[in-house]
Amino acid sequence: MLMLQVTPSRPSRPSRPSRPSRPSRPSRPFRSFRSFRSFRRILVVASAAATASVAALGALSAGPAVAAASTPTYAGTARPALSLAPPPVREEDRVGDDHLTVTVRHAGERVDGTFEVYCHPGRGSHPDVSGACRAVERNTRWGRDAFAPVPRDGVCTMRYGGPATAHVTGRWAGRPVDATYDRGNGCGIERWDRLVPLLPDLRRTGASFRSPLIP
Repeated sequence: MLMLQVTPSRPSRPSRPSRPSRPSRPSRPFRSFRSFRSFRRILVVASAAATASVAALGALSAGPAVAAASTPTYAGTARPALSLAPPPVREEDRVGDDHLTVTVRHAGERVDGTFEVYCHPGRGSHPDVSGACRAVERNTRWGRDAFAPVPRDGVCTMRYGGPATAHVTGRWAGRPVDATYDRGNGCGIERWDRLVPLLPDLRRTGASFRSPLIP
């Protein structure tokens, strides 16, 4: 006898409806542009830093004067002033250029008058041309005027050296000269004597001068 076993089949589950596909996000066209801007900023900052470094190295290699000038000065910080004195004149530039005219008055008949002095080479109507040139060269210093007047705030003795006056004009070391001299007090006497024999040596006359302020 043949027996058959029938297994009841499970009912199939209904298929789930498929989810609708999400719409694809639109591409971001500005993403690359923003990245480019960021990269450009980095390049600008790096370039500025490199330029500052090169400038600092150049200032250090140029010398302490340039480095000091490029360094900012802050309030309350003392900084030494840079010298603005003109450069020294070369000897080849001075040839034929050093010419002085000296006019002396009230010093005595033998020394009064107007005299010409030329240096490098020395010549002129001055009675001691070589000594006059050496006197001016002896008083020529870097950054100083050999014919500078007496400082206004200087302390001078009440000596009186007589009524003599002198006027020196011309050019020395490539610069114009226009200076006046007198012997009215101790400072004036010392200033006069520093340029002897360009100016007459009144110490040799032996004359005794009296101050007009002393009766």
